[in-house]
Amino acid sequence: MYSCYSCIGIWHWADAVDEYLRLDSTTTRSCLENFVEGIINFFGDEYLRRSTAADLQRLLDIGEHRGFSGMIGSIDCVHWEWKNCPTAWKDQYSRGLGKSTIVLEVVASYDLWIWHTFFGPRGTLNDINVLDRSPVFDDIINGQAPQVTFSVNGREYRIAYYLTDSIYPKWATFIQSIPIPQGPKAVLFAQHQEAVRKDVERAFGVLQTRFDIVKNPAFFWDKVKIWKIMRACIILHNLIVEDERDRYTQYDVSELQQPEDNRSSHVDPTYSTDIPTNIANQMGVRTKIRDKKCINN
Repeated sequence: MYSCYSCIGIWHWADAVDEYLRLDSTTTRSCLENFVEGIINFFGDEYLRRSTAADLQRLLDIGEHRGFSGMIGSIDCVHWEWKNCPTAWKDQYSRGLGKSTIVLEVVASYDLWIWHTFFGPRGTLNDINVLDRSPVFDDIINGQAPQVTFSVNGREYRIAYYLTDSIYPKWATFIQSIPIPQGPKAVLFAQHQEAVRKDVERAFGVLQTRFDIVKNPAFFWDKVKIWKIMRACIILHNLIVEDERDRYTQYDVSELQQPEDNRSSHVDPTYSTDIPTNIANQMGVRTKIRDKKCINN
């Protein structure tokens, strides 16, 4: 186990630790593969879970305290270099710099917990192309997500949103900054949005700092094995976040909890996620998610 954690957390490739651990690189790689399989099997359900009603209410309370009622996190993508990308695939995975990369899409919250991961799109894709392939809204479309309601300026909304950078589309589920703010209100909003949106970038930075294997290029040939390593690192990251959350977050959730009548954002506890859905309902929800008018009003 120590050799596996060393390979994940300290060094980025088995050859770098073979003399230190007195293990052959092939044995270390085999141990690493078994280690990540065990992490995923034992801890994946808990630390890669979907947001529960209690989780959403906590995120909504924090978002409201930070000035973004209805906000449950921020979303962004990062590229992981794939050093041993098969030659036949290099054009599909290479960007302008000529390096092959694999894209990871992530949703992170204020405490750096990673709630959503989508790994595997080709490096030639930008954030919008990745979003078109992403399952980030599948739970909402399929009726499996708790019902969220929040109000802003006296108007009620029924879909929570993420903070994003300017490349993302202007949907009801995304709030971008103002590129060239005019006036004190616009400037203040842009400053707050850009500060809070840094949560996801901080999550990327912490993940890469903790695990050198993610920070450095991926050496495996098999894309599935690379994805399992990434999943295991995210699981361990969330496990550490759960253990250390109270030490570094500046919010005491118990102090932010308010009576239901005083909240502008809340989760409907009576909403059932077991109701069968149909294609008409799915298309209707999908249209609401991508509604551009809602965000402009």
